[in-house]
Amino acid sequence: MSVLTIEKDFIDSVSTEIALLNDGEDRFFVSTPFHFNDGDQLVIVLKKMGNRWVLSDEAHTFMHLTYYMDEDALGSESRQKIISKALSMFQVKDYNGELVMDITDEDYGEALFDFVQALLKIIDVTYLSRDSIKSTFKDDFRALLLQKVEAGRMIFDWQHPNDKDGIYRVDCRINGMPVPLFVFALNSELKTQAAALTLHQLKLWDVKFQSLGIFEKKTTRDVFLRFNDICQSHFTNINSNSDGIIEYLQDYMSGSRFV
Repeated sequence: MSVLTIEKDFIDSVSTEIALLNDGEDRFFVSTPFHFNDGDQLVIVLKKMGNRWVLSDEAHTFMHLTYYMDEDALGSESRQKIISKALSMFQVKDYNGELVMDITDEDYGEALFDFVQALLKIIDVTYLSRDSIKSTFKDDFRALLLQKVEAGRMIFDWQHPNDKDGIYRVDCRINGMPVPLFVFALNSELKTQAAALTLHQLKLWDVKFQSLGIFEKKTTRDVFLRFNDICQSHFTNINSNSDGIIEYLQDYMSGSRFV
C-alpha cells in the first residue's frame, strides 16, 4: 500500500487533520489533532519492525505522564488497572515502555483509530491525582437532565450493540423520539476528544441520532472546534447555561428540535 493511500485511510477513518511526515526509511511521523492535557501533541510513529508495519508511541506517552506525577504514583494499583485495561482492550503491546500496535490486514485507518483511543485512555490516569476528580459535574449533569426528562426515558453510560468492549460509550441516551438524543458530559479535553471519536464511530455504524455536548467549563479553542464539527449542539458551561440546557431539553421533548 502506498504512503498516499495509507494517509487517505487515516484521514477517512480518523480525521481530516491527519498527515504523514517522512522521518526516515520505512518510518513516518503521524501528525494528529489529539493532544496531552498540556497541549503537546500525541507522539505516533508508523514504522517497520522486522517485516511488519506497526504504530508506536516510541515510549513518549509514559515519559510524558511523568511530567505530572512521579514513577511511584504512575505505578499505583489503580492507575495500572486503567493502563492494563486500555492496552488489553485495543491490543496494544508494552515493550519496556514503548507502546506498539501491529497493523493487520493492511487496515491502517482502524489501527490508528484504536491506537489513539488507547493513548487517550492511558492519559486519563492523570485525572486520578487532580482536584477535578472532586468535581460535582457528573452529579450536576444528571440532576439537570432529570429536571426535564423522565428517568425511564434515559439510559446513562449507554453503548451500541456493535460496541462489544464498551469503547464508544454515550453518557446519556434519551429515548422517546423518532431518533434518540445522545448527550455527552464533557469535563476535560481528553473526554471531549474521546466523545468526538465516539460520534464519528456511531456515524460509521450508520446510527441515527441527535447529539448534544454539555461542557463543565470552557475548553481550548482547537478541541472545541473539532468537537463542534461533529456534534450538532453544545453548551459551553453547565452552570452559566443551565437555563438554556433546560430549554433545549424541553424543546427536544416537545419535538420542536427533532430533525
